[in-house]
Amino acid sequence: MNSFGSQKKIVPGGLLIAIEGIDGGGKTTLADALLHSFESAGVRVHKSKEPTFGPWGMKVRNGNAEGRLDAEEEVRYLILDRQQHVNEVIKPELSLGGVVILDRYYPSTAAYQGAAGQDVDRLLEMNSFAPVPDVIFVLDIDPATGLDRIRGRGDVPNIFETTETLTRCRELFLSMPLSSRRVIDASGTVESVLREAWKVLLVVIADKAAALRGFSPEAADLVLDIGGAIPNLDWGN
Repeated sequence: MNSFGSQKKIVPGGLLIAIEGIDGGGKTTLADALLHSFESAGVRVHKSKEPTFGPWGMKVRNGNAEGRLDAEEEVRYLILDRQQHVNEVIKPELSLGGVVILDRYYPSTAAYQGAAGQDVDRLLEMNSFAPVPDVIFVLDIDPATGLDRIRGRGDVPNIFETTETLTRCRELFLSMPLSSRRVIDASGTVESVLREAWKVLLVVIADKAAALRGFSPEAADLVLDIGGAIPNLDWGN
């Protein structure tokens, strides 16, 4: 975890952001851009990724690369990895008022394992221990475009990255019951995706600040400070 000075701004109650969608949609790019933006605003922020690089997450990652895990074994490792992640990173950061940005979270488990034939409702229930994000960004993109991007960056699609699987995953990301889901068209530029995400986040932060602090100068200052973190973006329609 990062170390932070006492001067860092915090968001009342913390802010949990999950970035989801099929492969090639730009999740890591958006996560990095949001991290930079929050850091520029002087906000306490931590970016993480699932599966993690802990012992259980590495079992999943190695299995994805080598194709050796059966479906139930993979889900078990994903859940164990997420439990450790929640207990050691996510909850502690949120309790300190930090922003936590996740590059994949439990919706990815439900979408990818659901696309492989497992029951989506059961998968979501298995993750009921995990804090619900304030915002789940689903970066929506056509599977063919996603695969082109994967190949364009010099990677070889893994066993989950087929047109058929990604099409089913996309359908699940867009249809599963996620109350805080916000869908963003990921076919545009990095700037356009970040702008749309930032608009959503400013509203969420304003609502959280007002709910916990009332409509106070403190709450307004927090939103104004964070909103000015990416002044060079075109905020037009």
